[in-house]
Amino acid sequence: MQPRQTVVEVFSTFVQFKADNFGGWITDPRLRRSMQQALKQEVTEASESVWALYWHKVWQTQSNELAMAHLAAYLQEVCFWVARKISLNTSARQAPADLFQTAIARIQYVLKRFNPQLSSNLKSYAEFAFSNVLKDTLRKQQEADICTDWALLQKVTQKRLVDSLEHTGLAKGMIAQYVLAWKCFKELYAATEVRHTRKLIKPEAATWQAIADLYNTERIHQLSQSEMCSPDRLEQWITNCAKAIRAFLYPTPISIDAPSTASEESPSLLERLPSNTQDSLLTDLLIEEETATRDTQLAELTKVLEGAIADLPAQTQQLLDAYYQQQLTQQQITQQLGIPQYTVSRRLSSARQTLLKKLATWSQEMLHSSLNPDVLTSMSTVLDEWLTAHYHQSASSNREYL
Repeated sequence: MQPRQTVVEVFSTFVQFKADNFGGWITDPRLRRSMQQALKQEVTEASESVWALYWHKVWQTQSNELAMAHLAAYLQEVCFWVARKISLNTSARQAPADLFQTAIARIQYVLKRFNPQLSSNLKSYAEFAFSNVLKDTLRKQQEADICTDWALLQKVTQKRLVDSLEHTGLAKGMIAQYVLAWKCFKELYAATEVRHTRKLIKPEAATWQAIADLYNTERIHQLSQSEMCSPDRLEQWITNCAKAIRAFLYPTPISIDAPSTASEESPSLLERLPSNTQDSLLTDLLIEEETATRDTQLAELTKVLEGAIADLPAQTQQLLDAYYQQQLTQQQITQQLGIPQYTVSRRLSSARQTLLKKLATWSQEMLHSSLNPDVLTSMSTVLDEWLTAHYHQSASSNREYL
């Protein structure tokens, strides 16, 4: 992959694929003009990482889609290499281009969970985030591929169903009706079938009638306003639920240059974006000396985690060194240290949990962070990022010493 040379290129060009391989960079004219204009208004020359923080702050404070487009351009290399690595290492052998599109389509997910207070390196964070997105997507797709609609509906969680229905744009009232119908379906169908089967067949007419009867009874207590539901209508709702889940698991990537409507003459997304941003945000970012603040925080965080590692048992420290510094697989560690693989897995997991608790405690005390699920997910990624960098630095130091 040919590296991009200038800040303007980094924030305005996108990967072009050729036969599932890197085929070059394609420039988005509007993003290029946006970066050129922003550069003219700034006296101080900022690095790529500072511009990334700037555009993230614009996106975060203004929900600015132009900023998101700049960040999508910035993260092209990271997304490409993650997609290529997973393509080579998965049994499904999905093409890098397909995985790339799946990952970059979740750019908002990555940006939403990136916390500049915990990590100043968006690229490092995105590497872990894209990897987790793709692994999770492949796992869910594999499950969806081998399940019939009826088995998929038995396995899906209520949260996943609600997320899928919201993704289709249904109103809350209709989603509530769909969810109740699904609950009734789960309660009455497959009660006599073999659990965990992936090949459940379509319910018979008598079963649909029973499900509809249960729904019409429960709706009085669980729904504020709803009409009687016939078996045929309820079957259609359940079928729609299955379609929504599959569509959610297999998102269709949307090009940022694609027309916004079916008409080819419609303006693209970029053409409809506002041309002006609050350029003072970059100045604020620079004069607030956030870099120095982050360096101080990183030093404190490093001290806390290094101390926590030092308190771990010697063999656990040896496992961390083998896994993160030597980059051995669990099976290779088993062969090297002569301990069962399940012991390796358990001790690595326990060590990460210990370090994550230390990180969470430090974050509460020093950054006054609230520990919600999104923050904990971000912390877990930051911990992986820190461990990789920490042991990589240790390995580099050892090589220089030798």
